[in-house]
Amino acid sequence: MKKPLHTSVCEDHIFSKLYDTYAQPLANHLYYKYGEILNPKDTTQEAFIKLWENCKNVTFDKAKSYLYTIANNMMLNHVKHHKVVLKFRKIKPKDYTNESPEFLLQKEEFLKNYQTVLGRLSEEQRVAFLLNKAEGKKHQEIADELGVTKKVVEYRIYSAFKQIKEELEGFYLK
Repeated sequence: MKKPLHTSVCEDHIFSKLYDTYAQPLANHLYYKYGEILNPKDTTQEAFIKLWENCKNVTFDKAKSYLYTIANNMMLNHVKHHKVVLKFRKIKPKDYTNESPEFLLQKEEFLKNYQTVLGRLSEEQRVAFLLNKAEGKKHQEIADELGVTKKVVEYRIYSAFKQIKEELEGFYLK
């Protein structure tokens, strides 16, 4: 029984010879079997990377079989992933809501009124109020940002809140 001349594909010249010999035929095989959509050339490159990573475990005689098996498995994984993507594309998002048309109109109207009332506040009140309620900043942070004391910020926020509550019906805020 003859002993194979090459036992490992870790040597550069052997790996290069394998690449030159099998890269194009493997890419063609994948192209004919799966088509261009799944990038057969990229999968061929990935198969050679896997071969290089496992070069100590793969003999020269088994390299071709290893490459074709790895590449085929990668393509099958791509096909499975592609099927999952297509399945989720078919699912349509729900285009309905449990909210009544009256509620939606009231919501729009309330938002317009809220914006109108905010526009009537003084600039100092509006800035302090929005920094606190919309951006969630603490009173001391707002005071530092505006260059005023914490008490001034508290007064501005609470006076804005009081004015909004008086002018807007059903306004509650935490």
